[in-house]
Amino acid sequence: MIVEARAKINWTLEILGQRPDGYHLLDMLMQPITLADRILLTPADSLSLETEGPIPQPAGEDNLALRAALRLKEATSYAGGAAIRLEKHIPTQAGLGGGSADAAGVLAGLNRLWQTGLSGEQLEEIGLGLGADVPFCIRGGLCRVRGIGESLTAMPSAPAWPLIVLQPCGGLSTGEVFRAWHARGREQPVHTEETLKALLSGSPAALPAHPGNDLETVSFALEPILAEACRALRETGAICAQMSGSGSAVFGVYPDPSARDRACPVIQAAWPGAVCCDTCAESLVLDSNPCAFSHEL
Repeated sequence: MIVEARAKINWTLEILGQRPDGYHLLDMLMQPITLADRILLTPADSLSLETEGPIPQPAGEDNLALRAALRLKEATSYAGGAAIRLEKHIPTQAGLGGGSADAAGVLAGLNRLWQTGLSGEQLEEIGLGLGADVPFCIRGGLCRVRGIGESLTAMPSAPAWPLIVLQPCGGLSTGEVFRAWHARGREQPVHTEETLKALLSGSPAALPAHPGNDLETVSFALEPILAEACRALRETGAICAQMSGSGSAVFGVYPDPSARDRACPVIQAAWPGAVCCDTCAESLVLDSNPCAFSHEL
């Protein structure tokens, strides 16, 4: 079985508070994008993980893909295993949910391969124990995500938006970024409702130039090249450009695919590794058949 596990972007990210256990309460608009890792799942007597691709990854239990398989096996008491081969393309520590996408892909793929019959809600519950973004990466679609990632509200289908995504520097520590935010607090407004309305209408003119990410200012202070990358995206025609998650990837949204395609070689010449992609509805594709995994497996 082949699973395409897609990255995500944060259209908005607003910090509402913090729980006693340290987890932050958030309000976010999130959506999958077509940048993806590929996972090959093959029946086997035991679990194993092999990684390949341009982005190095740990092959042991430090890898969320293998931990997801172990959690599913434990939850279902499945007697067999699987050989997992992960081809990594989503940058790490980028705010694009790469590890979470891999965990979601393994959970959904093995649930089908092993015929363990868990529902979407059950997979999301297992996923939340692996990472806050995993439930969204299982469900997909344009979603309003609240709490620590466990409260997902599906939005109506939205048109695809053409993007350029790039990671202009090394990965950022999520913990360090949140600590820096606590020292400074909110410095920019977050336009969640306005952004959602624009996304659903498909009108580029209605999209805010900066939808809003509470963590962006502090991440830009830690890595000023992030602000430079956003400026470069805007200078090539992006109608908005901002950071995803806690960084260190940024994305630019273009008014139409032709504008994006004209900008892409210019950006790639200055920022090696930049990727042209689009927003999409499905977070996971199994055996080349799109599956949003809202609750139907």
